[in-house]
Amino acid sequence: MITKTLNLQGMHCVSCSMLIEGELEDMGVEAKANYAKQLVEVTFDPIKTKEEAIIGAIQKLGYQVTN
Repeated sequence: MITKTLNLQGMHCVSCSMLIEGELEDMGVEAKANYAKQLVEVTFDPIKTKEEAIIGAIQKLGYQVTN
């Protein structure tokens, strides 16, 4: 398992955090988003899920990953 913190732009409220967490959890990724700090901490199995897929899912929701 790998844990990474991704910096984001575009989260405005708790609902944004919950949307991102839900989407990533559906992919089998443990996610803890913090809209006030504009980041999400993800824990994932790199054999099952690639970091690029996580970033793509976040971008598809309309948020920018700035790492």
